[in-house]
Amino acid sequence: MSNIDIGINKQDRQDIAEQLKNLLADSYTLYLQTHNFHWNVTGPQFRQLHLMFEEHYMELATAVDDIAERIRTLDVAAPGTYKSFASLSSIKEVEGVPEAKEMVALLTSGHEQVVKTCRKALKVAQESDDESSAALISDRMRVHEKTAWMLRAQQ
Repeated sequence: MSNIDIGINKQDRQDIAEQLKNLLADSYTLYLQTHNFHWNVTGPQFRQLHLMFEEHYMELATAVDDIAERIRTLDVAAPGTYKSFASLSSIKEVEGVPEAKEMVALLTSGHEQVVKTCRKALKVAQESDDESSAALISDRMRVHEKTAWMLRAQQ
């Protein structure tokens, strides 16, 4: 591949990519958690939560691809293993199968955590005048804020 020349120096691209790696790991962990809860939710709200969780994990599946491709656009390798995601993610895995109400609370917290990760990444992208990464991060933040709001309304 030829040298990259997109108006962002190598160190800034690396710094932005490191933040995006954290966002990717959080997003993938939240994707797995949401998909797990989709499969395992039970109770009186089964149908509603089952369908809502499906909408959420489908949206997250697209998001992880977008984030990973942005990392590659910056000429940095994107992480792609459970081990790397576990070390980069600020969202903790859930053991067992919680009750539906707890699933909603855990997912709310997860989406709120992704918003915090976005805020940190956004600052780095903006400081480097990387409008493309900033736009991606800002869009992700907006989705997670809205999703957290919708989940909180379930409680």
